[in-house]
Amino acid sequence: MRSDAATPEAYISNLPEDRKSAISSLRKTILKNLPKGFEEVMNYGMIGYVVPHSIYPEGYHCSPELPLPFINIASQKNFVAFYHSGIYADKTLYDWFVSEYSKQETKKLDMGKSCVRFKKVAHIPYDLLGKLCSKMTVDQWIALYERNIKSK
Repeated sequence: MRSDAATPEAYISNLPEDRKSAISSLRKTILKNLPKGFEEVMNYGMIGYVVPHSIYPEGYHCSPELPLPFINIASQKNFVAFYHSGIYADKTLYDWFVSEYSKQETKKLDMGKSCVRFKKVAHIPYDLLGKLCSKMTVDQWIALYERNIKSK
């Protein structure tokens, strides 16, 4: 479900009540834990956290006019989505997340390459997602992106 909202606040205000709280809490968690340098934007119809062109002028290789994406959050039709490009590009980080998730949650992890899906908002592990957000700096993400994604 893509949104035409121009700001994260507008995006959240258009959500159903049960999703407003979840997306607001995810946003606060990310902003609290994300290392300096990332910037909050609206992209792909979602709330995004990117490396701005002022830091990485090359932008995203698929669409260089866009900043380099890192994290996105969205309210989809049947779930809340948390997209983290770092867990897609770094097997060690992926393994850490999967291991920690199983220690903290009884529900089975519903995950794609970079997308963690939460069908019930009550099962969103905000503290774990906050730790995940804090594990990669802008410079580390750029280096990882160039080595594991852009070069392919």
